[in-house]
Amino acid sequence: METLNHKEVINLLLQIAAMLIMARIFAEIARKLKQPAVVGEILAGIVLGPTILGYTMPEFQQYLFGSHEMANIALDGFVQISVVLLLFIAGLEVELQIVWSQGKNALKIAVASMVLPIIAGFVVAYAFPEFLGVNINDRIVASTFFGLAISITALAVVARVLMDLNLFKTQTGLLIIAAAMIIDVLGWIVFSVILSLSESGSGGLGVWPTIGLTLVFTMIMLTIGKGLINRILPWVNKKMAWPGGLLSLSLATCFLAASFTEFIGIHAIFGAFIFGVALGDSEYLTEKAKEILHQFINNIFAPIFFVSIGLKVNFIESFDLGVTGVIVVVGLLTKYFGAYFGGRMANVGRKESIIAGFGLSTRGSMDIILGLIALEYGLVSDSLFIGLVILALISSIASGPLMGWAGRLKI
Repeated sequence: METLNHKEVINLLLQIAAMLIMARIFAEIARKLKQPAVVGEILAGIVLGPTILGYTMPEFQQYLFGSHEMANIALDGFVQISVVLLLFIAGLEVELQIVWSQGKNALKIAVASMVLPIIAGFVVAYAFPEFLGVNINDRIVASTFFGLAISITALAVVARVLMDLNLFKTQTGLLIIAAAMIIDVLGWIVFSVILSLSESGSGGLGVWPTIGLTLVFTMIMLTIGKGLINRILPWVNKKMAWPGGLLSLSLATCFLAASFTEFIGIHAIFGAFIFGVALGDSEYLTEKAKEILHQFINNIFAPIFFVSIGLKVNFIESFDLGVTGVIVVVGLLTKYFGAYFGGRMANVGRKESIIAGFGLSTRGSMDIILGLIALEYGLVSDSLFIGLVILALISSIASGPLMGWAGRLKI
């Protein structure tokens, strides 16, 4: 069995230390500027990657992130675990009772805010595959992937913005949050189906068995699975050391769910997400327990993933102004107008619909994960992926001021 040698262990530890330190520095700078931490963490990765450190100190950057193959493989495994855990806590944020309380209005807004970007993204990518940088050999799937990537809302980011604006507990805020939760669930189900259809996908049991098992897994996890969680959690809280028992069993079950969905041909993150939804909706999972899970993952694993984005591509050499411009314009306009028209169809006031449009345009987490998976499967080019990251940065930075401005409108 091959193991890391002395130098590779040192290199791996230096990689993780550098990523965590830079992520914390840039996240704190972002926080001082009243921006989401994810903005700082992505910028930290760009600084550590080939874009800046690789340009100014190429030998040092190569030593740190490119000279030890086994250490890089180990780091990649760490990043994969980080993505799984990131989707697990994203699932924890989906509170089904809030979704039910907002009912059809949230569903209409969510569906409209997804359908318009998916259709527009698909048409643009399918019509101009070489310009945009989608895989022409897997054209339909790659174009659908792009449309889905620009249709996703960053639930965690928009929730933080709403809290900062004191809108989180208002009717408009709850409507936006409920719609964002629905988008998360629908987005990952659609993503799973797309990935199972992709010729670039790995393994699996075949398209239709995979789709069928995906739907069965989702239904069972949100019904029988949720019931089992409600029976087991009180025993865990009473009989095991707290919060150690809860943490270890939650993460173990998360990895089991992730491994199952990976086995049937869907990305592991889908299983982690659905388990997170089931666990987060349990009446026996206290807010304090949720906070511990959030703090543990958000401050250790999430930064590792977001920093790793900047290590994968050169944001200067692979930057294409035309591609980025198309992605930003199509992504922002279709998402905003989709949510706005969805709000109007749901008989929501014009002002509230404008706020919902700006709020649901917020990106910065799962859309980047989608883009990164597409990049790894060879469905999209580096320049398209960079455009998606820049779209996420712009929308995350702008959503708060725009929602604040819309809230002051006299309509």
